[in-house]
Amino acid sequence: MALDRELDDLPPELRWRTWMRRIEAVLFASATPVPREDLARVVGHAASVDLLIADLAADLEGRAFEVARVAGGWMLRTRPAYAEAIRAAADIDDQLLDLSEFDIAVLAAIAYHQPITREELKDIFGKEISRDLTGRLHARGVIATGPRSPRRGAPFTFVTTDLFLAAFDLESLQDLPDREGLEDAGVI
Repeated sequence: MALDRELDDLPPELRWRTWMRRIEAVLFASATPVPREDLARVVGHAASVDLLIADLAADLEGRAFEVARVAGGWMLRTRPAYAEAIRAAADIDDQLLDLSEFDIAVLAAIAYHQPITREELKDIFGKEISRDLTGRLHARGVIATGPRSPRRGAPFTFVTTDLFLAAFDLESLQDLPDREGLEDAGVI
């Protein structure tokens, strides 16, 4: 049975509310950010996904979770104010990124210089970056293997992932902090 996207038999206000709840259901069921194109498949052709999302966000105001725009899509997530309560109530330690300061520095270098090789990371940090470290970042899903470098030996490169964007609350890499300011502060 095909999904009735238009809902022409419903009054306009109920149609809008139904579309809004469909978007909420899709976001609730997804563990990753849902792009606009996917959300548009559950609402009428004339419906504005952006306006529906805005109304859903307003509807969730004051609740423990919110609609967040990350990694080129939207997702439902718990508001940061409730993080400690969740940690206290559930055993979620294995879900946390649990990155050291140096891990985060390497991750930042990858984010700003991607695609980047281990040799290029060595040039940035002045020391060898272990395969264990890049393997840990890869296992946590915040980096992936990028295209082969055109350098001799065609080494692998590293790039960040959508999970990286979601973990650091970024819609895209354009939302990274100003690189020059970070360089002036000696962060990267």
